[in-house]
Amino acid sequence: MENKDYKLKNIKESMRKRNVETLFRKSSWERGIRHLRKNDPKLARAIRPGFHVDMTYDSDYYGSVVESIVFQQLAGKAAEAILNRFKKLYGGRIPSPSEFIKTDEKTVRGAGISPQKYFYMLDLCKKLESGMLALEGIDSLSDEEIVERLSSVKGIGRWTSDMFLIFSLGRTDVMPAEDLGVRKGLQSTYGLKELPDRKRIEKLALKWHPYCSMVAIAMWHRLDTVTIGDEKKPESLND
Repeated sequence: MENKDYKLKNIKESMRKRNVETLFRKSSWERGIRHLRKNDPKLARAIRPGFHVDMTYDSDYYGSVVESIVFQQLAGKAAEAILNRFKKLYGGRIPSPSEFIKTDEKTVRGAGISPQKYFYMLDLCKKLESGMLALEGIDSLSDEEIVERLSSVKGIGRWTSDMFLIFSLGRTDVMPAEDLGVRKGLQSTYGLKELPDRKRIEKLALKWHPYCSMVAIAMWHRLDTVTIGDEKKPESLND
């Protein structure tokens, strides 16, 4: 616990000294929302002044990726129930990669983990154990480098990588353009007849950089429903 707290303190101090924008800092939200409201009149009508979501940094990147796999293609409450049953197999926590590898598939499946997700998690753990994949220090990489690294794991696509960038690393300029919740939120905000595709969203996002993540979160909040992605459906956020 002390090591984790020490690492968290060092990371926060490093970001403070470099004045790094992060979703874990309210001051970044304040600057971001002002920027978005100033540069996009339609967002200004959809996002109230001072909007922000309290987010807490967690250095357990491996645990975050495991949880994202569990949540793939499931509604929030159902996924949470399965995740809790899965954790119960290991005393209420996410197992270490070596522990998971040693666990019989039938035991994992008994907690509600699908065959596909079991093999995704197994691939993740084997790659971590063999050294083919490293999550330590991944926060120092660029967004695209992180996406490339995570995509080496079976079952992890762009959407899951974007969620990792937003919620685990607090990156402010990520736009999950394939997320149905984001697309529906933007359709409502802009009064569009059809759901915007990636090309349309990327064009709109020219006015949002470097705070695209805040737009995505605001759209989930606007819908006040479960967000639907290509791989995971996180609960909507409330400020």
